[in-house]
Amino acid sequence: MDARRFLQEVGNTVSSDFEKNRSLLSFEEYLQLFNGAPRLQARNAAQYLKDAIDSFGTEQVPHPSGPVRRFKVFDAVKDGHQVRVAGQEEVQNALYRLLGNFVRAGRINKLILMHGPNGSAKSSLAESLKRGLEIYSQTPAGALYTFNWVFPKEKLVKGSIGFGEKSSSGPVTSYAHLDAEDIDLRLTNPLREHPLFLIPRHDRRKLLDQAFGQKDSDAVAPSYLLEGELSTTNRKIFDALLASYSGDWLKVLRHVQVERFYVSRRYQVGTFTVEPQMSVDAAYQQVSADRTQANLPSALHSVVLFQPAGPLVSANRGLIEYADLLKRPLEAFKYLLGFSETQEVPLEHMVLQLDEVLLASSNEKHLAAFKELPDFSSFKGRIELVRVPYLRRWKLEREVYDAQVTPRTVGRHVAPHATRVAAMWAVLTRLKKPIPDRYPAEARALVERLSPMEKLKLYQDQEAPDRLTVQQQRELKKLVPMLYEESDSYPNYEGRSGASAREIKTALFNAAQSPEHDSLHPLAVLKELLALTRDKSVYEYLQQEIVDGYHDHAEFVRVVENDYLDVVDREVRDSMGLVSEQQYADLFERYVQTVSAWIKGERVQNKHSGAQEKPDEARLAEFEGYVMPKGEDATAFRRSLISTVGAWRIDNPEIPVDYARIFPDLFKRLADHFYEEHKRQLKRYVENILKYLSDERSSLSPKDQQQVRKTMDEMISRFGYTEASAKDAIVFLVRKRYA
Repeated sequence: MDARRFLQEVGNTVSSDFEKNRSLLSFEEYLQLFNGAPRLQARNAAQYLKDAIDSFGTEQVPHPSGPVRRFKVFDAVKDGHQVRVAGQEEVQNALYRLLGNFVRAGRINKLILMHGPNGSAKSSLAESLKRGLEIYSQTPAGALYTFNWVFPKEKLVKGSIGFGEKSSSGPVTSYAHLDAEDIDLRLTNPLREHPLFLIPRHDRRKLLDQAFGQKDSDAVAPSYLLEGELSTTNRKIFDALLASYSGDWLKVLRHVQVERFYVSRRYQVGTFTVEPQMSVDAAYQQVSADRTQANLPSALHSVVLFQPAGPLVSANRGLIEYADLLKRPLEAFKYLLGFSETQEVPLEHMVLQLDEVLLASSNEKHLAAFKELPDFSSFKGRIELVRVPYLRRWKLEREVYDAQVTPRTVGRHVAPHATRVAAMWAVLTRLKKPIPDRYPAEARALVERLSPMEKLKLYQDQEAPDRLTVQQQRELKKLVPMLYEESDSYPNYEGRSGASAREIKTALFNAAQSPEHDSLHPLAVLKELLALTRDKSVYEYLQQEIVDGYHDHAEFVRVVENDYLDVVDREVRDSMGLVSEQQYADLFERYVQTVSAWIKGERVQNKHSGAQEKPDEARLAEFEGYVMPKGEDATAFRRSLISTVGAWRIDNPEIPVDYARIFPDLFKRLADHFYEEHKRQLKRYVENILKYLSDERSSLSPKDQQQVRKTMDEMISRFGYTEASAKDAIVFLVRKRYA
């Protein structure tokens, strides 16, 4: 590599980006930029955050209460790193609605307090918003500008007060683009105040009214820009310069350098996270007391300048997050009463006027205690509460663990279903028994008998229990939104208590160190979960009273273990290749075609003779004996089946019919029927696998060895096992199911 050429290429790129991004402007250049896009340049922090969220787009995702909007900012990737917030679409929409309210009101007048149990993703939600602001601020539409004061060297300007009208090379309309060697002093703006504050308020209001009225009539100019003023420090500089120039405002603007800035979490620009602490969140320091005093122009020598600092200052024009706000003493955040309403914070030497979204978090215990304080009545009108419960869909919970529990983080292979069993158990601990009286009389019996595992599957994929008839399953599925939202108005709502993701991740990392397995294996995870249930003195949710199977956390380990065995059993059978999924699909498709002809009174073609015949009732009944729930009326079952297929075709006209996707429960019954018919043969195959993986491999015939090798290869390539993790799973399956 040619070092000089490399440096030149990088230098050219940086210079080009600097110029393209319009990083430094004179005030006149900025005003031209403003006139071209007043809506983008006249945003308060709420509108800016809302636009940042919108820039990532949305999508509709399935939800127990129906399709819901998900904001892609919570899936954003920055620098190749993604921290996806699993689920929590209700919270996302609540936050977005509140930002919309601030925008319509033209001011940010409340603090948003996210509350929920520990580990429910409150911090992750805030982190995603901050990451979204970072990314958006680097785009053309997300450009943010502030201003600095520039004072040129004496050799460049002439005049008794240090600010002349002409340089040695001719008139100077702005000092914004002077080279560094021509600048004596550059005073930065830690508050990152808006450049429009340099325009007198009356004229600024006319400018904003004219710009918004002409080009964006639907938008409302925020009160921050309509009513805002320069900070104390910048006002003193402005007034001193104005007096020095005998009121010539245009000459004052020559010293203004408009600068683009970017939101940064690392450098605390436009965003800040305040952890629980005792210190105040804003302060100041005297600018003219440091070594720059000698460089100050003579017009400012008698002016005492103070520079604000602190979290509130760092987050100005962006987002400030108060993590675990209510863990702090009340006096430490009482100033938020006034700030959330007026956006002003009084300090000893100045009043800070700020523009930032206030986002805080708290757990339920601290919020409940806060509500008991006399001061809560003062706060409640200035706070918007947003509930953040634990996840109640196990596949979303699994996403949390899959993102953080990887071969890299645990230092070994992660066997299939290790995070599945952990996620299912965690969600089971959070579910509450439904109250039947809250449902229609005809459905109360269905709700009353709903077990925790059945409720879990109902929430996840609207999978109704096999023990119900088709009509009962349909009725129960209609109740899913009511079940999911039943406890929303309860103080002890569903999702408030249970195992947190943090505790489960600890259990997973502990399981990864098990000496019994060379991987993070589901069997080790099950042992850790069972050990966790014995520590009732530490975890409050373990102390809950068992109600009809709910809150029985030790039993949940066995329930999840049984589900794991079902999955492994299916994978082993599928890997053996005795019956392919396509064979199931073909068999089911022929049944549906025959039922359709039976309902229409049509004939079907005999696949052997080619003759047109009436549908064979005996064959239909035989197949229904495999897949139809007990007690179901055959006629009702057939009609329901065809109407379900028809509804799916209407919703998916361009997609071939996928019967396995439409009727997963019926396909499962079909597979189980096959299993029962071939149980002896399957047992022999499984025993052959164990022999192959042990010292008895030589006792198998070449044909059997080939069959086993094919099965193992399929489990490794298709399901992600290693030979050792597959062996552990199969040994456990044989001991529990085939012994």
